[in-house]
Amino acid sequence: MELDQQFLEQLVKALVDHPESVHVNRTVDEMGVLLTLDVHAEDMGKIIGRSGNTAKAIRTLLRVVGMKNEARVNLKINEPAGGTRSAGADTIMDSNIDEVQNNPKSLDEAIEGLRI
Repeated sequence: MELDQQFLEQLVKALVDHPESVHVNRTVDEMGVLLTLDVHAEDMGKIIGRSGNTAKAIRTLLRVVGMKNEARVNLKINEPAGGTRSAGADTIMDSNIDEVQNNPKSLDEAIEGLRI
């Protein structure tokens, strides 16, 4: 298992109520690394967070891990069967992916974005 995939899996398992349902698939193509996350339907809210903030933070951390390993890492969160996601959540997730792909940050900028 690659470092970025292992990092994501451990991070998400620490956040959710159903860690046994966490699955991360890793693919590599010309755009970089794509990590696809599957979680239990009841845990989606914990992964997305209020206004998508948790998902955005996870993506920022993955970007930092990717920079350390000289790879572009993107995250796709799959909606589980029976999910109760609101209609706006899809837009939040898609806009975050577009933001990462179209506005890559330097390592210093990514770390600065993590400061509270």
